[in-house]
Amino acid sequence: MKEKLIIKKKSLKGEDGYKVFSVRIKEETIEKLEKITKETNRSRNEIINIFIDFAIDNCEIK
Repeated sequence: MKEKLIIKKKSLKGEDGYKVFSVRIKEETIEKLEKITKETNRSRNEIINIFIDFAIDNCEIK
């Protein structure tokens, strides 16, 4: 009896709870961000999300 190859469907982009968009960032900021990514062994995406979550949770609007 032959074994079957089972391939599970992959979620379509955008169905994982994340959205993709672009932002303009100063080169100076990118250099600082890259330094942090190297020191923490985390991706740029992870670090940016951590920073954004922190900023949103600690933001005060006057």
